[in-house]
Amino acid sequence: MSGAITGTEKAWRVVLYVVAIGGFFFLVAPILAIVPLSFNDGQFLTYPLRGVSLRWYEDFFFSGTWMSSIRNSLIIGVVAATIATFLGTLAATGLWLADFPGKRFISAFLLAPMIVPMVIYAVGLYFYFAPFDLTATFTGLILAHAVLGTPFVVITVTATLSGFDRTLIRAGLSLGASPIRVARSVVFPLIAPGVIFGGLFAFSVSLEEVITVLFIGGPNQRTLPREMFSGIRENISPTIAAAATIMIVLAVLLLLSAEFLRRRSSRLQAKG
Repeated sequence: MSGAITGTEKAWRVVLYVVAIGGFFFLVAPILAIVPLSFNDGQFLTYPLRGVSLRWYEDFFFSGTWMSSIRNSLIIGVVAATIATFLGTLAATGLWLADFPGKRFISAFLLAPMIVPMVIYAVGLYFYFAPFDLTATFTGLILAHAVLGTPFVVITVTATLSGFDRTLIRAGLSLGASPIRVARSVVFPLIAPGVIFGGLFAFSVSLEEVITVLFIGGPNQRTLPREMFSGIRENISPTIAAAATIMIVLAVLLLLSAEFLRRRSSRLQAKG
């Protein structure tokens, strides 16, 4: 009987592995398919490749339009991620420390930008920003992306604080330290990986977002995703594949950084 159960478990394990690997390749294959096209010597996004060339990367890096879109994406992404990290950390810390009626409602409200469809959010934002002349401005896009990134910071910082020992705060206060010094010297060093982790997520959301940019961005706020979107509609060129490959590399670097921070946070909590 024991051997039969073991055999059944092994069979289910094999099936699980096959399904997991198949699902992984199903999700990754479209991403990997675009990378070889960026090295194609031909002028069209087609297989088989006519040859191998770096001409499309040269066209990307020596194009004023593409470089301007990267600069805009980095400016908007960094500033929006900074604002989202600051606000999200404060919100997560306040919700973690305080206990008051309506706490669950406020938590759900802070996560609303993750749930509301992006098109609805962008349309509402356009009508809200228009009277304040925030459409077609960097300020408007930065605020819009900061709102989108804040929920990710709230989630990561809240998860980090869930393993934080509150007696450390009481110990610091009992030794005469001010609340600000306790927050700076005790709390923040232990939750810093979670804060940075959330900031990376917020930056990633801003970097790839295109719908909000289409609605409230102007000609001077063309980000990299918007430039790619316009290129697909107007003139399909392998330069778009080169731009997509660069975005894939950036996404992988962000994921590796996030994983490093996650492991560092786990080690700090284990030591604590």
